Amino acid sequence: MADWTPNLRYPDPYVTSLDKRFDKYRLPLASVERLYTGTRWGEGPVWFGDTRCLIWSDVPGDCMYKWDEETGQVAPFRKPSNNGNGNTRDRQGRLITCEHLTRRVTRTEYDGAITVICDNYQGKRLNSPNDVVVKSDGSIWFTDPRFGILGNYEGEIAEPELPMNVYRVDGGTAAVTIVTEGINAPNGLCFSPDEKKIYIVESRSEPRRILVYDVAAGGDKISNGKILIDSGPHGTPDGMRCDIDGNLWCGWGMTPELDGVRVFTAGGEPIGHIALPERCANLCFGGKKRNRLFMAAAHSLYSLYVNTQGVAGG
Repeated sequence: MADWTPNLRYPDPYVTSLDKRFDKYRLPLASVERLYTGTRWGEGPVWFGDTRCLIWSDVPGDCMYKWDEETGQVAPFRKPSNNGNGNTRDRQGRLITCEHLTRRVTRTEYDGAITVICDNYQGKRLNSPNDVVVKSDGSIWFTDPRFGILGNYEGEIAEPELPMNVYRVDGGTAAVTIVTEGINAPNGLCFSPDEKKIYIVESRSEPRRILVYDVAAGGDKISNGKILIDSGPHGTPDGMRCDIDGNLWCGWGMTPELDGVRVFTAGGEPIGHIALPERCANLCFGGKKRNRLFMAAAHSLYSLYVNTQGVAGG
């Protein structure tokens, strides 16, 4: 990847429409940019508009990095990071992080202090929280697969105490509940723009799948789970986010033809692809207008301006 250079042609041939519905999201004078390279496994990008920076994780590198929009400089944000993985912001703008090593979800307070949001369920330790989103009611939803306890590369090897569940932490009472169980290694997750649906990646099914559930009117329960996207024999969905039209922008890859970001309609139809020279694990929208897609790939951080916006708070 050291010799990667941006494509000089407009429109960028690495941004392709699989369906004409994607054409309106492509900007003819925007191309994929590589902002940094040097991570072992990049994950969990989150945008901080108030400080014009992006924070993302290098899980096995045990470091979280910060990219500064004004200078383009990258520096460690937190090291060690307890093998931090997924990140987001709560509705008060504080950083929420999933940590593999300590098997917990934390909040970074305004003064830098760390508050533990969840590290157990009914007295049993979590596995290794992976990805996290915050709903508009302040509740925190996260997935808990076992990737961080399977070895000593992304965490620390240990015996599981709990099944692999998806949890919700109430924003007022801090009560922890299981919102769904039985998913084979739940991974990335996000809400639809109206928060009436939640999408969850099942990352150890064969093939991998993206599931969709109805969110109850009260916002604390989900039901009617079904397969939205069957990724086929080689697709590997990981992290994902919705744009304001309800399209799913999904980290994708594991083969040269599929590495990058695959875009789907809310109905699960593939409409676009952004090709990268390496697998994209997770992504987010940022920039002043939330129209810049940031893509955390295996070794590098990429960006692309698009003709849509990410959902606010996502």
